[in-house]
Amino acid sequence: MQIAPHPDISISKRNIGLEGAPLLVIDNLVADPDRLVRKAGNRHFVKQPSMFPGVRAPAPLSYQQFLEVLLNPLLADCFDLAPGRFEFPMCHFSLVTQAPRDLVFLQRVPHIDSVSAEGLATVHYLFRRSWGGTAFYRHRQSGFEYIDASRHATYFDCLAQESRGAGVAGPGYIDEDTPLFQRIDTVDGVFNRLVVYRRNSLHSGRIDNARVPPADPLHW
Repeated sequence: MQIAPHPDISISKRNIGLEGAPLLVIDNLVADPDRLVRKAGNRHFVKQPSMFPGVRAPAPLSYQQFLEVLLNPLLADCFDLAPGRFEFPMCHFSLVTQAPRDLVFLQRVPHIDSVSAEGLATVHYLFRRSWGGTAFYRHRQSGFEYIDASRHATYFDCLAQESRGAGVAGPGYIDEDTPLFQRIDTVDGVFNRLVVYRRNSLHSGRIDNARVPPADPLHW
């Protein structure tokens, strides 16, 4: 499967919150996004042994190669990373399908994917309906907006204590401010938009608790 950039691709960079973690937003990413949607529709989605609240299927290798070629020239300026081979710990089509009432505590608060500042996460929105986007947060008690190795123990010890307190998040996906977290930035889920951020930034998908998306990529 050949993937080409959109002729009207648009790249913008901004910084998140007070700690200024980089955030890259790329609109009009691929020339034929509907082809990717059709490809997803032919994949077998399965529940993963992770905290992700839904199902996933592997994305084409050509898609990983496309992202590597696109992002490598942007690494130094946007993320202070030396260009080189892009490593994908995972590259999936992902569908959020879990009912809000079934979420455990760690799925109801912002999360990180890694403590490394060199790890990047990408989200490519392939839905046309209003299914949300991505939000970024500050932990109120610690003031942390990202969690690296030096902050890991302090943050998760504090979070464990808070999980037993009165301010604990109720059932459902997080979106707005809560007693434990302040939302500091958000990216709307626009069709064919890619967002790139450090994996150690506190973040969460924006999911409407009254309207969880269907488990079918052709109906997103």
